[in-house]
Amino acid sequence: MDLESNNLYKVFFGVINEGLILVDDKAVIVKVNIPGAKMFGYEVNELIGQKIEALVPTGKRDTHQSQREGYNERPTARLMGANLRLDGVRKDGTEFPVQVSLNPFVSPEGHKYVVALVSDVTERRENEEELQRMKESLELKVRERTRELRESENLHKSIARNFPSGVISIFDRSYKYLFAEGQGLYELGIESADLIGIDYLDRIDEVARKKVKKELDEVFKGTPRNFEIEVGNRTYLLNATPLSFDNDVVDKILVVEQNVSRQKEVARKLEETLNKERELTEMKSRFVSMASHEFRTPLTTINSSASLILKYVEKEDLEKIPKHSERIKNAVHNLTSILNDFLSFEKLEAGKVNARFTEQNLPEVLFETFEDMTESLKPNQKIVYKGPKELTISTDELMLKNTVINLLSNAVKYSKVGTDIIVGVEDLGDRVKVVIQDFGVGIPEKDQKNLFTRFFRAGNVTNIEGTGLGLNIVLRYLDLLNGDISFESKEAEGTTFFITLPKN
Repeated sequence: MDLESNNLYKVFFGVINEGLILVDDKAVIVKVNIPGAKMFGYEVNELIGQKIEALVPTGKRDTHQSQREGYNERPTARLMGANLRLDGVRKDGTEFPVQVSLNPFVSPEGHKYVVALVSDVTERRENEEELQRMKESLELKVRERTRELRESENLHKSIARNFPSGVISIFDRSYKYLFAEGQGLYELGIESADLIGIDYLDRIDEVARKKVKKELDEVFKGTPRNFEIEVGNRTYLLNATPLSFDNDVVDKILVVEQNVSRQKEVARKLEETLNKERELTEMKSRFVSMASHEFRTPLTTINSSASLILKYVEKEDLEKIPKHSERIKNAVHNLTSILNDFLSFEKLEAGKVNARFTEQNLPEVLFETFEDMTESLKPNQKIVYKGPKELTISTDELMLKNTVINLLSNAVKYSKVGTDIIVGVEDLGDRVKVVIQDFGVGIPEKDQKNLFTRFFRAGNVTNIEGTGLGLNIVLRYLDLLNGDISFESKEAEGTTFFITLPKN
């Protein structure tokens, strides 16, 4: 089957928003999507037929070619650029940081390809550099303050009185205040003169007091200390320095105390942003890898059955044709289901889905979904409805149908031939409950906590086709519908899902 003529691959290349580049085993670019071409400053057709090294900075091409040849000997799914600096080069010669996920696969005809998912990580690298600059700036500021305070007591006082959001103090060996200045005192409404002679440790939060004393005891032994303490929702950075005047005996210590809660919050948010970007990149890599894997089996089935049908026609052996026609039909159904999952997930991730609430007769909506499921049922399987014939709720009809179809599809897929699937509806007053029960393979107890996690599949169904996205999509739809979902399951006995939705 020619990849260029395969509509499914064209759709797949069209829905990915990141750069997607397909190269053959000679490292020649055979296909690239529009975002990928734009990322490197090309039109799509300009890259077709070029070596992949055209997108690598000139000084690194020889090294890249050597690494690529080594990779082709043992191709595996691999993420590049997460922990090292990896750059690409645009058509105009400008370089920019990238992260690349490599996913090798073999076409049904035996041709070897590698799919490269390319992300422009310029913003992430800038955030990492900014975080490092903030850390260095903070360390430099503390060192500068400490050095200046050691020069003279007058200079200490001058700096301390203008020290932003902090306090500079000097204590004797009994931790009594000898000196205290800083804007931090005025922010708390404390006059520095009121602290002289007071025990510093008595003012420390009881939870942090033991740690502070332990650190300051080391300073009195002659060792400078830098440490943080948590007081409620605030974080303080303490820089403590020993002061010695006679015979190198430390009889006083200087403590620079600064509220760094804001800096910590900024750093935390930057770290969260970086983690989310890493998680998104990893998710996209898993998305491409899973799509390649899940598409391969039904495509192989379609290819082999189509070839056999042609042979049976030539031999006028028509009795076997319906069997293979049914195999092709089932394979196309599986591909459509997989593609629908991917498209729904992509729209939900991008925030492109909004609920439109209208009045609906719930049983009528459910019966329409039962009709949609008719062709998917296994021999002698049937859906049994138990509930009222009329029950009006305000909901998004399409989202509700997609939610129920997802759960019914799982019930059909994981249940045996000849078993019933029971759908019940119960009026709870201001809410309604929809119950979907099957008597299939059930969910192992150890897997139940991860059931709604994207890409997760229970250990007892890995041999059955699926993306691991269906229940995550259901959870997101129900969030938009202001609904809830729970379940009960026992391995080898079946699973029951409980959906509750508001009437209004």
